[in-house]
Amino acid sequence: MAEQDQLLEWAERVAMYLARDGVPPIAGRVLGWLMICDPPEQSAGQISEAIGASRASLTSNLRLLTGMGFLTWRTRPGERTVYYRMADEAWAVVVRRQVAGIAAFLDITRQGLDLVGTDSDRAARIGQAHATFAWMAKVFDNAPPLREER
Repeated sequence: MAEQDQLLEWAERVAMYLARDGVPPIAGRVLGWLMICDPPEQSAGQISEAIGASRASLTSNLRLLTGMGFLTWRTRPGERTVYYRMADEAWAVVVRRQVAGIAAFLDITRQGLDLVGTDSDRAARIGQAHATFAWMAKVFDNAPPLREER
């Protein structure tokens, strides 16, 4: 199998993994491609050609990934072309946002329990979510700091 095919197969594996969490397949392919491509900065045309996506669907997915914190973009002096690349520490930034979201949802479940009390089926449903998010918050609070090991 040619190297390009192997790289694209790997990018597809990234896409299928992320699709389990609702990330659109094209966004997953873009992310996988930008993790493994060389050079690390690619224009929309280069990405489109590599992963076989239409420019229209690519544009919305590049915007999505940029908004999520995975990608950055820049232009080069004298050019109108935009080049995309993985943001520095993209995964750490995105995961930290998700961890912050855990704390925010924990507050929401706490408010829900205050609203309905503790003795009902609906309190049990909210309580399950609250217990799960409290456990996750505790795990992340006690986790060692992230260190990149190379």
